[in-house]
Amino acid sequence: MALKLFIIATVVLAGAVTVASCPPTDREALLAFRSALHEPYLGIFNSWSGYDCCHNWYGVSCDPETRRVADINLRGESEDPIFERAGRTGYMTGTISPAICKLRRLSSIIIADWKGISGEIPTCITSLPFLRILDLIGNKLSGPIPAGIGRLQRLTVLNVADNLISATIPSSLTRISTLTHLDLRNNRISGELPRDFGRLGMLSRALLSRNQFSGTIPSSISNIYRLADLDLSLNRFSGQIPASLGKMAVLSTLNLDGNLISGQIPITLINSAVSILNLSRNALDGEIPDAFGQGSYFTSLDLSYNKLRGPIPKSMAGAAYIGHLDLSHNHLCGRIPGGSPFDHLEASSFVYNDCLCGKPLRAC
Repeated sequence: MALKLFIIATVVLAGAVTVASCPPTDREALLAFRSALHEPYLGIFNSWSGYDCCHNWYGVSCDPETRRVADINLRGESEDPIFERAGRTGYMTGTISPAICKLRRLSSIIIADWKGISGEIPTCITSLPFLRILDLIGNKLSGPIPAGIGRLQRLTVLNVADNLISATIPSSLTRISTLTHLDLRNNRISGELPRDFGRLGMLSRALLSRNQFSGTIPSSISNIYRLADLDLSLNRFSGQIPASLGKMAVLSTLNLDGNLISGQIPITLINSAVSILNLSRNALDGEIPDAFGQGSYFTSLDLSYNKLRGPIPKSMAGAAYIGHLDLSHNHLCGRIPGGSPFDHLEASSFVYNDCLCGKPLRAC
């Protein structure tokens, strides 16, 4: 009788463990994912043992109802006690195994700042129907952004900055109507931006600096009414600045420095919502628009290293606020206006022009 009760209890307990644990298929997928990675210093994968991958597996979270794996959150730079005790940031090598795609209920994949993870982004990631966050910043990933990225119709964050990603932006990207944060900085992505980039109507940040983009800036960007931060700096964009960018309601930061942009500065940018405007190191010519007024509020205005000519517009003194101003390395000429903001600027803001004079430069 005692033996019979023991067997029954064991069967019941095993059934309870099976119900409470993550599915064996999810556990197997996680272990296959781990086997493609090598983390030599912190031992973050030491907790990946036992049958229940939903319980105390570092960086793994599950849906409380289905017990399916919902989130993988592995950051190489963290305030977690594991990192604090080690006194160092994380370092990991290896690749992102396609086994991760067997976790069909994944909502977020964060494998960030490990410095040594290489290989390509598995193309099968585009088949994860519930994926909202894909954050792979700070590794050595190469190859293209998967062509089918547009299939992720719930994606809100796409961050692959600080990698070795190449090729062009997939045309399907602009079909992700839910995307709010796009960060592709510091990669090797080339080609033109899709002409229909403006279809990303929910986008609030588009950070694409330090790549090899070329062609003109799509005017459709001005259709993204939520866009607050646009950084296209240090690329090979050419052509003129679309005047429609200055009519965007919430655009507050516009960085276009370090490109091949030509033509004149659109008047619309002078009295726009933009408060940080960097157009330096381009080929802009013509005069600085004499259109500053109470709608002109710049914490930073950098027009240096261009081909701008003519005088500094007197209306600049009527701006609501100009904090940092850099007009150096142009062909400006004439007297530097007095009053704010000129009375708090140093000579470095005006040097290497044709014939500017007045305080803080030489007297006229």
